[in-house]
Amino acid sequence: MQEPIFTNWQPQHTQKWFSEPICLEHRLHKHPLFSMDALADLIKGYPRSHYALVEMGPQGSPRRLWREGDMGGLSGSEVIDAIRKGRMWLNLRDIGKLDRRYKAVLNEIFDEVAARVPGYTTYNRTSGILISSPNAQVYYHSDLPGQSLWQLHGTKRVYVYPPHPPFLTSEQIEQIALSGLEVGIPYDPSFDREAAVLEISGGEMLHWQLNAPHRIENLDCLNVSMTTEYWTEAIRRSQMMNLANGILRQKLGIRPRSRATSGPGFWMKAALQAGVRRAGLLEKQRKAIRPIEFVLDRSNPGNVIDLPKAAE
Repeated sequence: MQEPIFTNWQPQHTQKWFSEPICLEHRLHKHPLFSMDALADLIKGYPRSHYALVEMGPQGSPRRLWREGDMGGLSGSEVIDAIRKGRMWLNLRDIGKLDRRYKAVLNEIFDEVAARVPGYTTYNRTSGILISSPNAQVYYHSDLPGQSLWQLHGTKRVYVYPPHPPFLTSEQIEQIALSGLEVGIPYDPSFDREAAVLEISGGEMLHWQLNAPHRIENLDCLNVSMTTEYWTEAIRRSQMMNLANGILRQKLGIRPRSRATSGPGFWMKAALQAGVRRAGLLEKQRKAIRPIEFVLDRSNPGNVIDLPKAAE
C-alpha cells in the first residue's frame, strides 16, 4: 500500500503495545485484496488442509458446540452466502503461504509496527482470514503466539481478560503448551467484570498482551476479520518455559517454582523440553484431528448436511 496502514498511531500506543489491549485504526478494509469479490476468489479452491469450517452454538448457550465441516465444492460466493445465513465461521489459515500478495501485506504491517515499537523483532509471522456469521461467537480461549485482530467488514464485540489468575492460571497455559488446544480453559461470567470490552468495525484492529484470554461475539451482521500471529525471542522463551513446567508438573509430578525465562534454571528447562520433544514423548498429548461432521447444503444456504459418523 502507498499510504501507511495505521491511520491514528499515537505515542501512547507504543507505550501500551506489550502491556494492555489497544485499538487502532487502519486502511486494510479498503484494500482490494479484502473486498468480498476478492475473498470469494480466495475461497475458491482453497486447500482443504488450510481451512477450518466450524459450526458453533448460539451466544449465551452454556453448552459448547464445536463441529468441523467441509465446504462441499461450493463456490466462494456460495460459501460466503451460507455463512451469512448460518451460524458458523470459516478460517482460511496462513494465507500468506499460499498467496504472496497477502504475505506482502503481512510484512508491511509488521514493518510499520517495528518502526514504532523499539525492539519489536518478529519471526514466523502468519495471517488468516475469518469469515463468520451474524451473532456467531468464538469461545473463551488463550493463544500461545502474539496476536492481533483486524476487522475488515461487519462489527464484533471482543472481551479481553487479564493474563493471570483467576482468568488464566499457570497450569492452564502449561496445558495449552502441551496439547496445542487453545479452547477449553474454564470461563465464568463473573470474569466479564474485569474484561476490557471493545467493539470494532471495519477499519479497526485490536492488539493485546501475550496469552490474554479473550472471547468474541459478532453483532447481527456478517463479519470478516484478519488475524495476525507472530513470535519473538521473548515469546519463544515463554513457550519453552511453559512447556517445561507442564512436563515437570504433569509427567514428573514436580510442582515448578519459577516462571523465569532467563538464568541457569531456565536453560535447564529449555534442555528438558527440547529433549522430550525430540524423543516424541509429547505425541499422545498433541491435539487430534477433528472429524469432518458436515458439509454445506447447496440447496439451502445456511444449513448443513450431517455426514455419517465413522466407525469407532
